[in-house]
Amino acid sequence: MPDFALEAAAGGRVAGVDEAGRGPLAGPVLAAAVVFPQGVPAALAGLLDDSKRLSAARREQAFAALAAAAAGGEAEYAIAAASAAEIGRLNILHASHLAMARAVARLPRPPDLALVDGNRAPPLPCRVRSVVGGDGLSLSIAAASILAKVTRDRAMARLDPRWPAYGFAGHAGYPTVRHRAALAEHGACPHHRRGFGPVDRALDRTAVATRR
Repeated sequence: MPDFALEAAAGGRVAGVDEAGRGPLAGPVLAAAVVFPQGVPAALAGLLDDSKRLSAARREQAFAALAAAAAGGEAEYAIAAASAAEIGRLNILHASHLAMARAVARLPRPPDLALVDGNRAPPLPCRVRSVVGGDGLSLSIAAASILAKVTRDRAMARLDPRWPAYGFAGHAGYPTVRHRAALAEHGACPHHRRGFGPVDRALDRTAVATRR
């Protein structure tokens, strides 16, 4: 389970930063930055973990608790995105870093240090420490992972009724069998990511069909 040891050892104002949605074929990549100025309340800490280890219901519960903590001054957070178009233009790594930078920039005050999940440090206006497996080690990173994941899943659910052929609400844009089949049958929509093989192949097929 994650704890607050990395934040406490660093001292000062420490933000946990994580992203959600690097692997999907569609939709934005989301990032969140979270600061616990006075540590994490015990009841909230018990709800936080790597978002991938939590059920959807547990993530929603933790999201609501984080929102309440922010309203009560016990937490600060910001959430930001990079669009599918930006992913296609920049590549997914650089778009993820862009979303992280936007999230950190939206915090009420800049952090002294950002603990970033993973092994690649984004360019941020503060010191950065990459933490491999950080969403399972740091409560601040775990909180960021939950905020980013829930926000992204909600965004994909909102796209679903507009593009019902793809089933976005069910797979959030990940390359499931159903999603790949829908791409093959219907081609790509504006929210699909260029630079991802199945999407580019669908776009190529559409271009060929249009020229016939």
